[in-house]
Amino acid sequence: MAARRVADYAAHVAEDLYNCSLKRQTGVSLKHMMDFVPTQRNLLLSAQFLHKELPIRLAHRVLELENLPYGLTEKIPILQVRQWYIDSFRDLRSFPDIRNSQDEASFTNLLYQIKRRHADVISTMALGIRELKQDIGPRIGRDDVPEVHQFMDRFFMSRIGIRMLIGQHVAMHIPNQPPSYVGLISTKASPVEISRNAVEDAQVVCRRAYGDTPDVHIYGDPKFTFAYVPTHLHHMIFELVKNSLRAVLVRYMKTSSDPPPIRVIVADGLEDVTIKISDEGGGIPRSGISKIWSYLYSTADTPSVSGNSRDMPSAMAGYGFGLPISRLHARYFGGDLQVMSMEGYGTDAYLHLTRLGNVQEPLP
Repeated sequence: MAARRVADYAAHVAEDLYNCSLKRQTGVSLKHMMDFVPTQRNLLLSAQFLHKELPIRLAHRVLELENLPYGLTEKIPILQVRQWYIDSFRDLRSFPDIRNSQDEASFTNLLYQIKRRHADVISTMALGIRELKQDIGPRIGRDDVPEVHQFMDRFFMSRIGIRMLIGQHVAMHIPNQPPSYVGLISTKASPVEISRNAVEDAQVVCRRAYGDTPDVHIYGDPKFTFAYVPTHLHHMIFELVKNSLRAVLVRYMKTSSDPPPIRVIVADGLEDVTIKISDEGGGIPRSGISKIWSYLYSTADTPSVSGNSRDMPSAMAGYGFGLPISRLHARYFGGDLQVMSMEGYGTDAYLHLTRLGNVQEPLP
């Protein structure tokens, strides 16, 4: 793919991109999303807001993708991602004003197509980062290329927000949704039940990779529920449990001892819901703790990337994106992810989840 820059596009497209990139992004209250009633009028207002807001968010990322350090901008996978963002920007800007329910329905279909277009962004970015690692050497930590890590945090936080807004609007049109659902948000999400499903999925992947899987014990009240996005919570727990499964198996696979179980503990606090994932996988050296948040670091060999993000969870490890992106998911909703480790014993991950109140989107 030729390195076509924004200035190489038709003058009106380039000017529009630059102008939109100078506009301020408008954050959305997550409580507003949860309390949103999908009436015909509200869906029309939502579509009109997204018609104006999404091009601004996309333009911010396009201009940033064009000015990355260490030659990252010129990597073919990064050029591909930038092209997807430009294509989506042009589609949105060429869509006429939304005035009635018919316009809104057509716009919703466009949003669905854009969401599908961007489905492979994570795996494609992984290819670009892998090429960067090959260029600058394997012994790279977070502090060695801070500009890259800061960009990746901004980029993926923005992606979470864009996909949340699009997904929420599109999901409002799904017929016969359970009464506890408002788009993607469940007002009665059970962290214990979601943890069970995520653990089962992680164990399937582990068994496929190693032929075995440690036990996982889940502690908590299955009747406890709170408002959250189940798909986001599933993703975070899946990544954390997957890491623990791998650490335990790698440590015990050459011994005669049975691998100790992993513990998932769900606690309902006054401010936060906290989920703790504990393993006895040997822990992480203190010097390596900062590296676990690096997009350029993984303790496993990097697997081949198929170009399809839906294939990514089939590998146990190697991309280096699981933990940092999980932390961004938690922070998007006002929570956080912390990891504490005892070298020679094991690791505890604390996933702090804020109930969806008046938390504003953390726009990059």
